[in-house]
Amino acid sequence: MTKYEEFLVEKGLFIMAILSIIVIVLIIGFIFQQGAPAMDQIGILKFIFGMNWSPSDDQYGVFTMIIGSLGITALSLLFAVPLSLCCAIFLAELAPRTVRRILKPVIETLAGIPSVVYGFFGLIVLVPIMRVYFGGTGFSMLAASLILTVMVLPTIISISEDALKSVPVEYKEASLALGATHWQTIRNVIFPAAIPGIITAIILGMGRAIGETLAVIMVAGNVAQIPNSIFDPVRALTSNIALEMGYATGLHYSALFATGIVLFIMIIILLIIANYFHYKKKVVIGGGYL
Repeated sequence: MTKYEEFLVEKGLFIMAILSIIVIVLIIGFIFQQGAPAMDQIGILKFIFGMNWSPSDDQYGVFTMIIGSLGITALSLLFAVPLSLCCAIFLAELAPRTVRRILKPVIETLAGIPSVVYGFFGLIVLVPIMRVYFGGTGFSMLAASLILTVMVLPTIISISEDALKSVPVEYKEASLALGATHWQTIRNVIFPAAIPGIITAIILGMGRAIGETLAVIMVAGNVAQIPNSIFDPVRALTSNIALEMGYATGLHYSALFATGIVLFIMIIILLIIANYFHYKKKVVIGGGYL
């Protein structure tokens, strides 16, 4: 490749990167432009902390849906993170090559299954089981969390496994040379060194969980209320937008975009917190870090 061709490739990639940023900024600007009138008319605090969402009565409060989104996300991560980390450690350090060759494609396939399939499985199988064993309708925060757990597993497992494998082999050799067992090396050397990458995996899994819409709509019950238990139905912010955008007009239409603003700010706050811990746990090696 000549220098002129390298110059064209470099500038082309730069232009594509800038265009990507511009598109993202335009989308964010459009959401804020459409949602700002509702925030202004209803009042920011009244909109965020309002307990009632009743468009027919001009009542727009999303606090119950904020609790619903956070509850579903937290519960799904509570289930998914331990399972994912155990699976990632097994694949990276303990699994025989043949087992790894079978498990790895299966886990990656789970990531490619459309969310509607997961939602349909939850609707047909999980919800009736919960109705029989736990009472109620079966549509609940727990049902949505279990479906999301399965959906975020591939993301956290794959990235965590890569993080564990990226730990320099010298760390492992030094630990074993000092007399540590394989498991002691994993627990005290490899896993702590891979923490930044594992946190990144959890961040991406959290983003998938909090942004998922269709599967949550199908199993969560979509009732705008503060749940008294994990067996109560809830409505997530994403579900609220998807369910009502088709027929919303006027202030109702603008309030749904304002819901998107709240969701956007929540994700930004969660990402800042997660990235803070990612930065605090990074392992510096030479000029770079893990």
